[in-house]
Amino acid sequence: MSWGFESEPEVAAELAWVEDFVREEIEPVDLVVEHAWNPRDPARNALIRPLQEKVKQRRLWACHLGPELGGEGYGQLRLALLNEKLGRTHSGPVVFGCQAPDSGNAEILAHYGTDEQKKTYLEPLIAGDIVSSFSMTEPHGGSDPTGFRTTAVLDGDEWVINGEKWFSSHALFAEFLIVMAVTEPDAEPHRSMSMFVVPADAPGIERVRDVSVWGHDEAVGTHQYLRYTDVRVPTENILGGRGEAFAVAQTRLGGGRIHHAMRTVGLVGSAFEMMKRRAVSRTTKGRRLADQQLVQEMIADTWIQLEQFRLLVLQTAWKIDRYQDYRKVRADIAAVKAAMPKVLADAAGRAIQVHGSLGISKELPFGKWVLESFHMGLADGATEVHKVNLAQALLRGTEPDDGLFPPYILPTRRAESRERYAEVLAAAADDGETP
Repeated sequence: MSWGFESEPEVAAELAWVEDFVREEIEPVDLVVEHAWNPRDPARNALIRPLQEKVKQRRLWACHLGPELGGEGYGQLRLALLNEKLGRTHSGPVVFGCQAPDSGNAEILAHYGTDEQKKTYLEPLIAGDIVSSFSMTEPHGGSDPTGFRTTAVLDGDEWVINGEKWFSSHALFAEFLIVMAVTEPDAEPHRSMSMFVVPADAPGIERVRDVSVWGHDEAVGTHQYLRYTDVRVPTENILGGRGEAFAVAQTRLGGGRIHHAMRTVGLVGSAFEMMKRRAVSRTTKGRRLADQQLVQEMIADTWIQLEQFRLLVLQTAWKIDRYQDYRKVRADIAAVKAAMPKVLADAAGRAIQVHGSLGISKELPFGKWVLESFHMGLADGATEVHKVNLAQALLRGTEPDDGLFPPYILPTRRAESRERYAEVLAAAADDGETP
């Protein structure tokens, strides 16, 4: 899909339908469903499954996956335009079959799963009948997976997993987990770990505690602190080869990061629209907020940030489509990931300010979005790590200058220019012109 700042008529019509569907059907559901990821909740199923059927009938289901997996095979650029519409809702990604962590886990299973694993896990996951968990982070590991301690040791025809995993996403509802563990302790760090698919009911998995997130009002935390004690899985449950966990992880993390950013564009856009409506509706001392210069500054700054971020996201999506290799777009993805939390925090913070005490209350979502910005700053790698990676990529290949002063100082460049144009300057002087 090429894009010149406007979409083809059929794509534009499709996006218009999504816009209306989100506003008229999904946003009302958000107000009454407790958790869109919970397929064991009868009320959730009664509300969401009919919407999922409508999406499937429109051929908009799981658009991130290829047709061979039941999706529509959208490129990342077209997917970005779709995700902007879904990003302002809680249930939208689930209704369209593209929610994290399931979207990334599906890609891993599609690339590395056996036929039996695809039948057991991938098919019901893509159909929306079950959900999954990505069990990677460890209590002491944080953003440095090379320090992980969970191990998987081969014992006959089984892998035996031992260790602890922190913040296993949506493990409360999951039918299976994708687990990262050390299998090659003597190898260099990025070749020391492997990835496994593990049934959620496997003996030896202990739910140490449910983990809640500020700003998420569910009754029970959906992420879990898990302990694996002699958890046994068959040898074929390894995903990819031994020591290839980092390569397998990039199958999901590259896409996951850009998809978070796509949805964040929609969230920031919602905050911006509410800011504008409040500014033209509310008066103080006989003047609209929209006529106050500091409010005008907040609105202008928000629009500039939103447009800059959106263009960076779309350009990155275009590059992913062009190169079909996440490794060639790592710097761009790092930039998008690093920019995302601040854009959301700034927009939500200004929206609070414009709405006053109403903005800080739970009658509007802005406080939740401020907290969500910190979540976005940690999910799929901390912002600081991405900034470091981006800087290293940008500096790679830059040669140091010799000498006490850099060669681009103005006295040096001026002398070089005078030497280059000496004859022209001399001729001009002979003609009586001032050089």
